[in-house]
Amino acid sequence: MDIDLRGFGMDPAIMAALQSMFDVADDVDSDKPHPPSRAYVRDAKAMRNTPADIIEYPDSYQFIVDMPGLKPEQIKVHVEDSNVLVVSGERRREKEEGVKYVRMERRVGKLLKKFILPENANVDAVSAVNQDGVLKVKVEKLPPPEPKKPRTVEVKVGSPTDECRM
Repeated sequence: MDIDLRGFGMDPAIMAALQSMFDVADDVDSDKPHPPSRAYVRDAKAMRNTPADIIEYPDSYQFIVDMPGLKPEQIKVHVEDSNVLVVSGERRREKEEGVKYVRMERRVGKLLKKFILPENANVDAVSAVNQDGVLKVKVEKLPPPEPKKPRTVEVKVGSPTDECRM
């Protein structure tokens, strides 16, 4: 709701306060969706800032995720909802007494990447190796389904009174 009170000679600060009061009232009564939670925003930012590559081999998929500065025990890899591969970790700033940062350019915070696995991914055959800050997750492929063999139906000779019922 926009109300223009400039024509009444009101102070701009009062106008802004009144406008925000009207905006709050509109938000309370409206069916507008709520803003995203802090956790959602944090995860979205982490997913956007965590670089990854996906490689398909004849027998597997490989997900390569940069996880700089993390030890293997700081990294979590799991499959959720039976088809979503989740890779996460968190890099924290080391706190030392009496030390202050003059410049801080290396990224700290949550690292997160989610991948929707293809139908032929074997979620029971997932392995992960972390080396030099690069995590490699291998997901084996399921073997292709055996082609169905045609079924032969025997055709019998019968009399006109025999009926084939279906």
